[in-house]
Amino acid sequence: MPTFMIARQSATTVPQGRRQEFLPTLFGRSLLIVAENAVYSFMGRLSPLDYGGGFWDFYEHEGKPLFLAPKSRSRFRITGWITGFQGEVSAEAAGIIATLFAFSHLSFHDQSEHLSEGYGRLYAYSADHPEAAEIFQAID
Repeated sequence: MPTFMIARQSATTVPQGRRQEFLPTLFGRSLLIVAENAVYSFMGRLSPLDYGGGFWDFYEHEGKPLFLAPKSRSRFRITGWITGFQGEVSAEAAGIIATLFAFSHLSFHDQSEHLSEGYGRLYAYSADHPEAAEIFQAID
């Protein structure tokens, strides 16, 4: 009997024409600016040697928003002062880590459905990511 492999579905970049609604859908309109700044701030704290700002891609999976990822480099060194993790990850994994940190941080101050649903969706997606071990070590 043949064995069939089901390829892992990866996140896709949000097209330019739909970027405007990505952040409000991911974080909710009331947290839009605070959440976006939190992601950028966490990225700066997680990777101070490699991250210095720049343009970010937005990613979705199955039509639902997932995370932001920086475009300035293909790899980022994550330093361990927040969780003890030290390692280098892809820009996508770095964005996932920063977005998960932002969701978690904001959830301590706001009981938003957007935050809990977004975190859960991204956490579940991360479990099947090629860099899942690094992502979970970095957020633990």
